[in-house]
Amino acid sequence: MAHLKEIRTRIDTVGSTRQITNAMKMVSAAKLRKAQDAIIQMRPYAKKLHEVLEHCQMCMPNKETPYYSHRELKRVLLVVIGSNRGLCGAFNINVAKKAIEVATKQYGELFKEGMIDITCIGKKAEDYLKSRDYKVASTQHYLLDHLSFEQSLQYIQELLDSFTMETYDRIELIYNTFKNAAVQILTHEVFLPLSIPQDFCTPEEIDLARHTYIIEPSGDFLLERLMPKVLKTEFYKALLESAASEYGARMTSMHKATDNAEQLIKELRTQYNKARQSSITNEIIEIVGGAEALKK
Repeated sequence: MAHLKEIRTRIDTVGSTRQITNAMKMVSAAKLRKAQDAIIQMRPYAKKLHEVLEHCQMCMPNKETPYYSHRELKRVLLVVIGSNRGLCGAFNINVAKKAIEVATKQYGELFKEGMIDITCIGKKAEDYLKSRDYKVASTQHYLLDHLSFEQSLQYIQELLDSFTMETYDRIELIYNTFKNAAVQILTHEVFLPLSIPQDFCTPEEIDLARHTYIIEPSGDFLLERLMPKVLKTEFYKALLESAASEYGARMTSMHKATDNAEQLIKELRTQYNKARQSSITNEIIEIVGGAEALKK
């Protein structure tokens, strides 16, 4: 009977866990819908804004702007965007591993010299890096607590200033791009300096760009206002992509955990029924054996 009691206790425990994982799955699904709507609305705006910037820059190919400054790499910043909460599978591990790979392989010499700084947005990615003795220069976890464009502006401006003041010669982002609830694409991209794709720089396209837009009051004025706006939009889009990916990863992870709990409960119930049947059979055998002994 003690064995049966242990199985019943395990069934109750797994049942409680199933209720928790199922509730977390439902909460993540609700948050995912909101985050998904936000990133779907942001993508066309960010894309068109970036296209306008590229065309304006092509109209003035010799215009020197601070955000297009390609310098000798002396110091690089990697911004790793993860999550503040766990239970979302390999979501945080993937971005942290990518940061380690980029720092140690792509910038191996600079990393040995201590010229690679890592900033973490998300406690779990920071925990992973620190557990493997990688130094995290700074953290910006508050950005994920109440994600909004206004709240992120101050930090984005700090990034822009750190590049223009030559504190860093390159700033790169590592995050998950949202595809669907089950798939997140690990993304590594250069945030600064900006660059114009070479296949956009044909004479025909430059001429087309010059005739497509009437710029007032001037191209210089527009570029000075447009470039910071594009960069701020791109960074905020990366935050939204990561947030939607986080909820999708957590929903998928909790769905799998719920299914595993249900399967385990079925196995435990089968095991319980077999043990109970065996116990009853043994009792019957003992009763019959006792009765036969009394007859003798």
